[in-house]
Amino acid sequence: MIYKSAGSNRRVKEWLICLTVIVAELVGMAAPGSVQKTEEEWRAVLSPEQFRILREKGTELKGTGEYDKFFEEGIYSCAGCGTPLYKSTTKFNSGCGWPAFYEGFPGAITRTPDPDGRRTEITCTACGGHLGHVFKGEGFKTPTDERHCVNSVSIKFAPANAAPSV
Repeated sequence: MIYKSAGSNRRVKEWLICLTVIVAELVGMAAPGSVQKTEEEWRAVLSPEQFRILREKGTELKGTGEYDKFFEEGIYSCAGCGTPLYKSTTKFNSGCGWPAFYEGFPGAITRTPDPDGRRTEITCTACGGHLGHVFKGEGFKTPTDERHCVNSVSIKFAPANAAPSV
């Protein structure tokens, strides 16, 4: 039986996460810049807060986002277009008041230095939606030495146990 031990359960969960990533990359990930809508179309599909943050580059209030202290296993996707952005295994508690990740899916996130040169904005490559900012060299012990500071409103979570069956 596949569920004999806690170790087996963990392997099954890890397998489901991998499967979710593969399926998302095959069928759900849009090509760079491929999701283009008018301002009116975005307003029709996004909540006012999502529009303010994703399309107008706003920021949610510190500590108010639903994913700040959330650490379930699964995948975080763009709230605007559904493109997979982050695995839950790359999320960490930075204490900054927003969800923090140290790495996104390859090619899913675009980095653009702010005009003042102090920060680097991160956006969804597929739809251009504002996610937040990325910071390097802050001393967090992560594999990339980065902190992707992401607005909860910009992302949607899908649990590992919701992986499509094959």
